[in-house]
Amino acid sequence: MLKRIALTLFLVITVAIVGVLTIAATRPNAFHIERSVSTAATPDQVFAVVNDLHRFHEWSPWQKLDPTMKVTFEGPASGVGASHTWVGNDKVGEGRMTTTEATRPGSLTQKLEFLKPFKSTSDVRFTIAPESGGSRVTWAMDGNYDYVSKIMCLFVSMDSMVGKDFESGLASLKQVAEAEPAPAATPAPAPAAAARASR
Repeated sequence: MLKRIALTLFLVITVAIVGVLTIAATRPNAFHIERSVSTAATPDQVFAVVNDLHRFHEWSPWQKLDPTMKVTFEGPASGVGASHTWVGNDKVGEGRMTTTEATRPGSLTQKLEFLKPFKSTSDVRFTIAPESGGSRVTWAMDGNYDYVSKIMCLFVSMDSMVGKDFESGLASLKQVAEAEPAPAATPAPAPAAAARASR
């Protein structure tokens, strides 16, 4: 009797595992996560914050998970080539962000590389569009699932999990950007200088 129960249990577990593996194989290869927020800050004010990786800790949703994480910077202070590397606890892992495109004040693209607890590479993009009284900021991430990730996502939604972090980060970014000094207005040329320039 015990052998029969054990055999039945083994078969049930085997069928369940095969079923999970089969379903995982049919899942999409790519993912897209996106969240947006409206802010009273101008596109220039928002761009000034997201373009400077030295300020990422001011609004990062992951900074609170490990306030003592080790952070290093490489390349320029901002813009294309700026790089932010972190090593933290098991909640934030280890990885690198590198700015690959920066078009003031409308968009910023980064390459996001996770090294631990698992390796993965994604493309992150901030789109900053003018909106009545301020701007609308969209934070998006695109990447590919490996087979293990496909299995994990049968039980935990990546969009739900990472989306919550994006929402938290955007709420903090909104506060930081709205406190950012407005960019200085470019002074109009003096009449005499304007007249000379038109000759």
